[in-house]
Amino acid sequence: MELKKIEISDITKYRAPENLTVNPSGTAAAFQVAYADMDKNNYKRDIWLAENDSVRQLTATLSASIVLWTDDTHLLLSRTPDPDKAEGTELFCLDIRGGEAMPYMKLPISISDMKQIEPGFYAVSASFDTADPDAYLDDAETRKKKADKKKEGHEADYQVVDEVPYWHNGAGFINGQRTGLFLVRKDAEGDPEIRRVTPPDFSLDNFIVEGGVVYYTGSTRERRMSLTSRLYCYDPSVNALSTLYDGDDLMIGDLFFWKGSLCLFASDMKEYGLNETGRFCEYHDGVITPLAKPDFSLYNSACSDTGLGGGNGSRVSGDRLITVVTIEDRSAIYAFTDPDHFVPLFDEPGEVAFLDCGKADGSTVYFAYAPWNRPFDVYAMDSDGQNIRRLTKLNDEMLAGRYIAEPVRVDYSSVEQLDDGSSVPVDGHGWILLPKDYDPDRQYPAILDVHGGPRCIYTETFFHEMQLWASAGYVVFFCNVRGSDGRGDAYADIRGKYGFIDYQNLMDFTDACLKVCPNIDVTRMCVTGGSYGGFMTNWIITHTDRFCAAASQRSISNWVSMSFISDIGFYFGPDQCAAPDLYNDTEKLWRHSPLKYADQVKTPTLFIHSDEDYRCPLPEGMQMMQALAVRSIETRMCIFHGENHELSRSGKPLHRVRRLTEITEWFNRHTQK
Repeated sequence: MELKKIEISDITKYRAPENLTVNPSGTAAAFQVAYADMDKNNYKRDIWLAENDSVRQLTATLSASIVLWTDDTHLLLSRTPDPDKAEGTELFCLDIRGGEAMPYMKLPISISDMKQIEPGFYAVSASFDTADPDAYLDDAETRKKKADKKKEGHEADYQVVDEVPYWHNGAGFINGQRTGLFLVRKDAEGDPEIRRVTPPDFSLDNFIVEGGVVYYTGSTRERRMSLTSRLYCYDPSVNALSTLYDGDDLMIGDLFFWKGSLCLFASDMKEYGLNETGRFCEYHDGVITPLAKPDFSLYNSACSDTGLGGGNGSRVSGDRLITVVTIEDRSAIYAFTDPDHFVPLFDEPGEVAFLDCGKADGSTVYFAYAPWNRPFDVYAMDSDGQNIRRLTKLNDEMLAGRYIAEPVRVDYSSVEQLDDGSSVPVDGHGWILLPKDYDPDRQYPAILDVHGGPRCIYTETFFHEMQLWASAGYVVFFCNVRGSDGRGDAYADIRGKYGFIDYQNLMDFTDACLKVCPNIDVTRMCVTGGSYGGFMTNWIITHTDRFCAAASQRSISNWVSMSFISDIGFYFGPDQCAAPDLYNDTEKLWRHSPLKYADQVKTPTLFIHSDEDYRCPLPEGMQMMQALAVRSIETRMCIFHGENHELSRSGKPLHRVRRLTEITEWFNRHTQK
């Protein structure tokens, strides 16, 4: 039977599980299934349930997201917000035993997280404006008057900024915005009673609820966001707020109670900078004590383009911490019995996106996993990692009869030049996808695809854009160079080395692929990548002309400008370029900037960017594109309005189609000459 090709438009047909959440007793798991709504050019979300190894759909007309379980049979849902309506959160309660989702409570705040303290009483994180921190107390008439006043004063016509970051990718302008901790209680009439716990100048990072007490981290913010956090607790039963740790020396990550102790991940950033792996720590009597440091990341770093939302990365279950880890070239599930002892529960090629299990004993672990030949599905396994079951087949029908290329491993060797003039070997590997109807006697065009991050990984997971190009007749190759995750902090640390060791690795990997697949036509090789991959695409075209075409996506071209305009630039740029003094180390920033070398470019290059990308802002692509255009190098730029840094992963469906069309047609045009 002739296999059909993967098509560009298929990016709008995948269904993706999200927000997998297990009920308190661990007997059932709810999750969302997200899919494109082409009529509205956005996404819908239905609620599904996994119970006794079978799955069923619970909602179809209410596009909603899971908030939490209130007990074993009831879910709180929030309606997917309408950007054209006023801010706020509309909550519904769904009985999994049957019936429609019923209105539960309307909140005048837009919540980002919600945890139950006791039935009808919740701790909530939500954003607010420091200029009007108690607006949530306004009645409907006051809210209308304030809205009318803003319109009359034309406040929507201008923006005032006086702090950093003043914008944030995916959130727009956030100047004066803070995330606060709120308490919400549903009264006898079903109306909410709301109280803000944290002060107006405080910004909340993380919080958990344990034993009726709220534990949280955050920092007071004046002018500039802090990278470190302090640790607090609030007991609502006695209205008591306590500062547990008031140091300013730790970047604190997840909080969790484990074996009766308050635990957390924290890094002092002294050895490997911002990206340093956090240590297992225990809090006791005002002291945070480091216990152990994992050799791998306790989260998923894999890149893919068919998942839309996320979910839990870890869960304390009984006396174990069950967590997603990134290990070498895959994401897996490990169980820690103490901070320096663990066992793998699920460790297969591919990507585990998220998981959940019961807090008591975790007799069943649910997770989302994507192997090389299909997008994510929900799986279940016993708590010892045995009896693995695939519960959903969300995309099997859509992919039936399609050509899906299986990754072929390619090993390569490279070297790293040290500052003292010596060199050390760097060994790595990547993969090749062979094109549909592959004939070893034919010559083929090829595409090198570079991942973002750089502390991310490519793995043997289903990647639509790569499968699309394999179906279109390209050899596609990709790898994890120095700077990638999965092999520890030392391997991931390329501060002050951007464009040097990573570039050498990519060229050596390309050479290795040419040996494994000698029928790649070296005159028809293309290169692309997004974010850090866009930076590397810019770097590659300024240092070699071996590629006949390039597509640089959401890139960095100038570390000096990026450091002063990106939402993370003021700390990320100096850290990654080993240039801690932004004013006196600009030569270091410039040394790692592709724009410095733009006079050497000969490669026809397409630039893809979004005008609301505040991570790698639009001027980064514009500078590089203009540098080529003024030298009459063939170039083109496609700017997506209303999109941000997540265009390729969760942008509007029609924009994702156009993005792939732009890149594919650009490559086709330059490989068919």
